[in-house]
Amino acid sequence: MIVVLALILGVLLGAFFLIPRDRKSGGTKKVESNASNKKVSKIYSKAEVALHAKKTDCWIIIKDKVYDVTSYVEEHPGGDAILAHAGDDSTEGFYGPQHATRVFDMIDDFYIGDLKQ
Repeated sequence: MIVVLALILGVLLGAFFLIPRDRKSGGTKKVESNASNKKVSKIYSKAEVALHAKKTDCWIIIKDKVYDVTSYVEEHPGGDAILAHAGDDSTEGFYGPQHATRVFDMIDDFYIGDLKQ
């Protein structure tokens, strides 16, 4: 009987250590990107990007890269300031003094392609 209980306990403890779990989800809210997890680069023209210039469909250009930031618009600490250049080049505003350095790490999550030259 004791051997059976020890075996069951061993299996449960082994499963506890071997099953992966999300360690970063400690109650923090995560902003999900609309960009697919694939890093296949698509080429967009300025005209295509310009079609996505509203709060519910917001793309921006930063250094000739295109980002779909629609899911981040509501979370943006600067409010609707992110919409000032929606569908257009936001490079200057993005690199402005108002942004903390963490924004430079976050932006890659929203990358969807490159701007046609």
